[in-house]
Amino acid sequence: MRVIRKYVFENFSLKVVSLLVAVLIWAAVARDPVAEIAIAVPIEFHHVPEDLEISSESLPEAQIRVRGAASTVRDLSKGEVHAVIDLANAKPGEKTYDLTTRQVSVPDGVDVVQIIPSMIRINFDRRAQKQVPVRPRVIGTFASGRHLGKVQAEPSLVTVVGPEKRVNAIDNAITDPVDASGVVDQATFTTNVYVPDPLVRVARPMPVRVTVTTTRSERR
Repeated sequence: MRVIRKYVFENFSLKVVSLLVAVLIWAAVARDPVAEIAIAVPIEFHHVPEDLEISSESLPEAQIRVRGAASTVRDLSKGEVHAVIDLANAKPGEKTYDLTTRQVSVPDGVDVVQIIPSMIRINFDRRAQKQVPVRPRVIGTFASGRHLGKVQAEPSLVTVVGPEKRVNAIDNAITDPVDASGVVDQATFTTNVYVPDPLVRVARPMPVRVTVTTTRSERR
């Protein structure tokens, strides 16, 4: 009787409440059917070496197929599913990485059923930088009797950064179009500069001042 009193009747009301809560949770789960959905998430790259650049132009998303209670997976968002590839040991060249359930994290109560693609192939190149001249792009119709004379950019050089092979192929950086219509003598415009290669970037983006000078056309 002493054992019964200790393990059964001690805190009896709390035990009854706990039992009722467990029953209610079980009943709710039992009524909630199991469902599967596919959710597309960006692949996250962790521990990228500082001296390397990913030189693949397009990196696919991962389609993660998950299973769980319908009410849970129905409200699942991209921010709750993470597909991670560790690049700590990456070297220049091509490498294939497996994408398995070990690289995918999901909330409790959700299981990963399938991952598409199951392997990711990535190109790496050494990070490089160099200075290139700024090439202003001037458009527009000038005043009658005048034509485009001198065009200057300030700064005249910018530093670009990216995969070594792509950086070596860059000859200059280009400004957004500067409309110099109607300019007489001289005018200065503020614009931005960019590099056409999507894998190469301007190291320190800043506004560029383009000064356009027109001269009088010589009469014949």
